[in-house]
Amino acid sequence: MIKHIPAFIDMHVHLREPGFEHKETLESGMKAGIAGGFGTLCIMPNTQPVADSPNVIKFLVEKTSKNKDIDVYPVAAVTKNLNSTELVHFQELENAGAIAFSNDGLPILDKDVFKNALMSGKLILSHCEDEANEVKWQIEVFKDVQKLANKGFSKIPKLHFCHISSSDALSYIRQAKKEGLALTCETAPHYFTFTKNDVTSNGVYKMNPPLREKADREAIIESLKDGTIDAIATDHAPHTIEEKLMPYSTSPNGIVGLETAFPLALNVLSLDEIVEKMCYNPAKILGIKNTREISVDLDEKWVVKSAEFQSKCKISPYENMELKGKVICK
Repeated sequence: MIKHIPAFIDMHVHLREPGFEHKETLESGMKAGIAGGFGTLCIMPNTQPVADSPNVIKFLVEKTSKNKDIDVYPVAAVTKNLNSTELVHFQELENAGAIAFSNDGLPILDKDVFKNALMSGKLILSHCEDEANEVKWQIEVFKDVQKLANKGFSKIPKLHFCHISSSDALSYIRQAKKEGLALTCETAPHYFTFTKNDVTSNGVYKMNPPLREKADREAIIESLKDGTIDAIATDHAPHTIEEKLMPYSTSPNGIVGLETAFPLALNVLSLDEIVEKMCYNPAKILGIKNTREISVDLDEKWVVKSAEFQSKCKISPYENMELKGKVICK
């Protein structure tokens, strides 16, 4: 069955340029996005140099705007060089083209820095590693800033949790939403597809946060359905074959994800739920309009062959999996 739906919006992608073009380039990443049905990509700042200056943001905007088939929005760093406690100039970077701010790849562990970032009123995409504990204290900081905003002493905070993977973290987010806190979160397809039992001795299944228990996977699916999780993002994080085949302990974190996201989501959600999590909600969170459309075949079955990916990354944990549902490329 063929359906026409809005193009997907991915709030969380690593396209590696500048600095790591051997893993992915803006061009190859955009091709992968288009192949996966995405009309919009938000690209993370952990490049070399880090996307913490107007020059880098402008470079990304200029280079990606030449492709008229997909929109790419840079996400700027929250702190200088990601690993410092010095906040970036938020307005300067937004003026240059940044859509949001994140230290993805490194968690913000300084509570004062995190509080001051939220007080900027800009959308903060939070990368948590000690996931449940960091989610817990960041929600408390969010509450404090919200109280300040209610009294006119701060801008209204905007907080979105990246790649949520655990039932414990979800319990804190669910409770915060019950209390009326206007925060949002995402998960990624690998967290509702695999568990830690799938992990091998090399890095093919290695990502951060890591794969967890079956109960966590089930909690992710439940939370997608009940609205606790607002969005699905791929956390597309390409590496070379050689890097991912290294021993687990030394292999880098991250897997390729743009070209398999739709059928993986279709395996656990209805089409209406997918449109909500991959189209409507991301647009609302980001404050953008989604004007592109795609066609999908809900019944087509296909086998994943990473050698055929548009991405430069030719290794995937989904290799040889039979998936149902395919984006129809022009």
